[in-house]
Amino acid sequence: MHSTLTEHARCLYGDEYRPTPACGREHDEHYFIEELTFADADAILSMLRELCPNLVDGQLPVRIRNLAYRLVLLQRPDQPVLLREAAQHLWLHGPDWDDIAVELERRAEELEAS
Repeated sequence: MHSTLTEHARCLYGDEYRPTPACGREHDEHYFIEELTFADADAILSMLRELCPNLVDGQLPVRIRNLAYRLVLLQRPDQPVLLREAAQHLWLHGPDWDDIAVELERRAEELEAS
């Protein structure tokens, strides 16, 4: 059993910087998605920071990274730093999400101006 969201993600997707732990159980992504969906922002950010410490690294699939940032922003919608961080990740995997990245950056600027 995994004790943290990060451990679960590491087991499922691997880790570019550490060996994947042997946990002896079969993994199914839908269980991880459920855990991610109901995780608090701190747990999600911890996973992102540990498994993807730099903008272009990590083995988390893009769809998981995008979902993770979306869930964090739903919990912390008024943090310009997080809005910009999410936008940077979207810019890397566009152009499909470029309009969303622009909107996130616009919201960050509005928040800082007020």
